[in-house]
Amino acid sequence: MALLEVTGLSKSFRGLKAVDRASFSVEAGTIVALIGPNGAGKTTCFNLIAGALPPDAGTIVLDGRSLDGLSADKACHAGIGRTFQVVKPFAQLSVLDNVTVGALRVTADVGKAQRAARRVLELLHLDHKAAHPAQILTLPERKRLEVARALATGPKLLLLDEVMAGLRPTEIDEMVGVFRTLNRETGLTILLVEHVMRAVMALAHRIIVLHHGEIIAEGAPEAVVRDPAVLACYLGGAPAA
Repeated sequence: MALLEVTGLSKSFRGLKAVDRASFSVEAGTIVALIGPNGAGKTTCFNLIAGALPPDAGTIVLDGRSLDGLSADKACHAGIGRTFQVVKPFAQLSVLDNVTVGALRVTADVGKAQRAARRVLELLHLDHKAAHPAQILTLPERKRLEVARALATGPKLLLLDEVMAGLRPTEIDEMVGVFRTLNRETGLTILLVEHVMRAVMALAHRIIVLHHGEIIAEGAPEAVVRDPAVLACYLGGAPAA
């Protein structure tokens, strides 16, 4: 059953088509990767789903509910959790307080929110840094904090925007392990934008490929990475006939 259904999604900026009639679905309980070269429209697509930008055309349905016209905060309340490429935690707040802010989306009880935040920090292996100010964290730790803040909102669908960028191979493997565990043990549905193919191939049940705002391929990872059109858009040249 599709948790997310995107139909005919389009967005232009001063005449430039960033997303062009994109249609795809994400099944509940799966991990789907949205990949493509720089400028393909991946983050714009995320911004449209998360309510950060209004689409020019198309529909977005999450768990049977239309997200059309919803602002980012209302999309979050509907069940969209997301991370950002450039992580910007509340630098002066503690790690725990950063995550508690997200958990307050689920409950107005601060004590309950803090307990929920601690559970999320344990999942992300950040519980030992709970009392530390966010500004002292390393890049890998800030990436995990970004994920923790999104998870604390209790999303039905988690959008991960290049959370592996800048990480070393061992750090990537640790993050992959976290997402595999979340997906397997909680059934969390994940849609990720990622350039690190090591992570994409390890995580994704299905891959969707964007190029110049259009979907040019979709399917199992092993098939998509061998698709001539996909190879052409990454490596240059015309697709094989």
